[in-house]
Amino acid sequence: MSFACYRREDEIGVITLNRPERLNAIGGALLADFSAALQAGFADEDAAVLVLTGAGRAFCAGDDLKEFDQQSASEAAIRAHIGAIQRITRLMLGCEKLILGAVHGYAVGGGFEWMLNCDLVVAADDLVAFFPEMDLGQFVTGGVTHLLPQALGYQRAMELLVLGERQDAARLERLNLVNRVVPRDELAVKAMELARSAAKKSRFSVGRLKALLNQELGRPLWHAVEQEEAITIETFSRPGAAKRVGRFAERKSRG
Repeated sequence: MSFACYRREDEIGVITLNRPERLNAIGGALLADFSAALQAGFADEDAAVLVLTGAGRAFCAGDDLKEFDQQSASEAAIRAHIGAIQRITRLMLGCEKLILGAVHGYAVGGGFEWMLNCDLVVAADDLVAFFPEMDLGQFVTGGVTHLLPQALGYQRAMELLVLGERQDAARLERLNLVNRVVPRDELAVKAMELARSAAKKSRFSVGRLKALLNQELGRPLWHAVEQEEAITIETFSRPGAAKRVGRFAERKSRG
């Protein structure tokens, strides 16, 4: 079973995070399969636009806390896990194909980051997104230390990153972090409609536009990705990190 699948519908490539029993939580196998699915989409010459979505009740619930002990078992394991997470961001932002997120349910931590790594986002009205990393004693990835201040300003970015408050779809739209909010049962149709509209544009021009916009973000973006990786490796390695994550997971399970 693949934890991320690629298929094409006419000129639209669709990547589905496919671990619904764990709300598409991020583990090693999902990261590997997601990377492979992205590269399949990039290589598919008949796919003009890629749509990224999640199977089941959520887009992505963030890191699988049940795998934290395994992920933090050694310096090599930590570096491999965090490197794989940042590789996804490099792939998403570095490719010239437009990526449209069709996001519903929970987009937490890394899932929120992947949503922000999309070029366009259609959100279902049941979307809830937040960053739990500061509660966990961990650190954010996905280039968001650069992308969020650019999009929101310093104070608003700090609000989302430090307080970790749950953001609903309506507020995310007001913050300009999603392009459309639609009823949950219309998400797939509306996302494909927007993707097909984008697919009618010049692939060459859109690709060059994406490359230029990301180039203009420039070295600070990739520098931020590198620094996030280094700091997240450090937080995974700290004494007591597993206990803090465990306490957070226990509180979460109690609701």
